[in-house]
Amino acid sequence: MAIHLTKDMFLKDIFDYENNSEWKFQGDLPAVIDFYADWCGPCKMVAPIIEELSEEYEGKVKFYKVDTEAEQELAGAFGIRSIPSILFIPKEGKPQMSAGALPKDAFKEIIDRDLL
Repeated sequence: MAIHLTKDMFLKDIFDYENNSEWKFQGDLPAVIDFYADWCGPCKMVAPIIEELSEEYEGKVKFYKVDTEAEQELAGAFGIRSIPSILFIPKEGKPQMSAGALPKDAFKEIIDRDLL
């Protein structure tokens, strides 16, 4: 199951952007964050893919969801202008943002290539 992130959880578990200007991932596993909204059609297509991947990669990659309507400050901190936007976070190195709905095989390719 993907974990629904609030700003407070994000600051604690992912990256404390309020106190750090340089990216430093605080998680113990690579992560994928889906920035979405309930009214967004393409987001509804991505949601089941995120759930399937969270089961397939359990123990290897953590999956999160951020409701951009409820967490506008968090979405703004990452410059989210279109949804869905997917943030791929490797254990080491800089995260990558992908805008738009991706098919499952594209998710798997990015995860296998860049996160594992």
